[in-house]
Amino acid sequence: MKKILYLATSALLFSACGGKQTSVIDIISEGNIETIRAKKTELSEKQRVLETELQKLDSAISSMSGEEKLPLVTTVVAKVGKFEHFLELQGDVKTKQNVLIYPEMSGTLQRVYVKEGQRVTKGQVLAVIDDGGRSSQLSQLKSQAALAKTTFERRKRLWEQKIGSEIEYLSAQTNYQAAEDAVKQAESQLGKSSIRAPFSGIIDDVIKDQGTVVSPGPGSEVFRIVNLSDMYIEVDVPETYLGGITKGKEAKVYFPVLGDSILTKVRQTGNFINPSNRAFSAEIPVPNKKGNIKPNLSAKVSINDYTNENAIVIPQGIISENAEGEQYVYVAQPTDGENEALLKKSIIQTGKTQGSHIEVLSGISDGDHIIEEGARSVKDGQKVKILNDQTDEQ
Repeated sequence: MKKILYLATSALLFSACGGKQTSVIDIISEGNIETIRAKKTELSEKQRVLETELQKLDSAISSMSGEEKLPLVTTVVAKVGKFEHFLELQGDVKTKQNVLIYPEMSGTLQRVYVKEGQRVTKGQVLAVIDDGGRSSQLSQLKSQAALAKTTFERRKRLWEQKIGSEIEYLSAQTNYQAAEDAVKQAESQLGKSSIRAPFSGIIDDVIKDQGTVVSPGPGSEVFRIVNLSDMYIEVDVPETYLGGITKGKEAKVYFPVLGDSILTKVRQTGNFINPSNRAFSAEIPVPNKKGNIKPNLSAKVSINDYTNENAIVIPQGIISENAEGEQYVYVAQPTDGENEALLKKSIIQTGKTQGSHIEVLSGISDGDHIIEEGARSVKDGQKVKILNDQTDEQ
């Protein structure tokens, strides 16, 4: 019966086109492009009308013969939940405590007490430089200071008893103070012969060997010390995120080389917009409990810039767009048939996207069944059969 119907429809189409193919050929032979275009538009419109009528006849035949075949689709259920958006950025691990240690005085590196990889504490002696006799000088100055002190104390007692002159008392006091200052200065100079750790950390490199002659200034660095417990990543954030990226925002840091990630928070944000890239800086601390994170290690940083506690989120792939640029989905409305539903096209407004899901601001409600698989091959008002008979969870 369907074959007869198609033949009849084809005959109608043929007759609608003039019944003779020569009429089209005649129009083409005239060479008038406007006439040809007008004829094409006329035939296309007639074809569209006939196809619509044909679909109605097919539907009626299927319904009357009990052979109606409904499009098969699956659905997802729109649910209200928490939606978080993360800004993806790239950065390198840094530490503010990664320094080269230089000697403060010239001399031979007499002893080196540490080796590479050794943990040290702040103030610990790392090496000693030959003091060039300064320790002996300090001993002499201390002896002189002790004598000056004794002399001053005696003069003071005599002066308190009104014995002796005031000038003798003041002279003894001055000599004692000068001797004490000389001792302090010598101790300070001698202290420079010891190279100490400026902070607690790890000796990353022993640059100069024992017995090497060193002196203050560039080229005479002795050690590199690094603190791996106080590390951070500094990233440039586009100025459009100024209101979303603030101190305390959650951040996820992933290290591709290590295949590991950590959760942390933004420690501080910059107060200056760089005019060259229209961005401000954000500093993210990096806990290093395992000790495997090193300075200059590349990292991918995801910072939470937007959170909606009551958002409707659906897969981005099920959204279509019409000629006017409007986004829409199909909502399944149940019928009396088993697992059957009528489709309703719903224009939606969307928000931010995270991964394969997108936030829907309006157009659908909590609990709506949205067509997922098969959404591209159905239309508004069409009857469909739903394959999934249980509520899907996103």
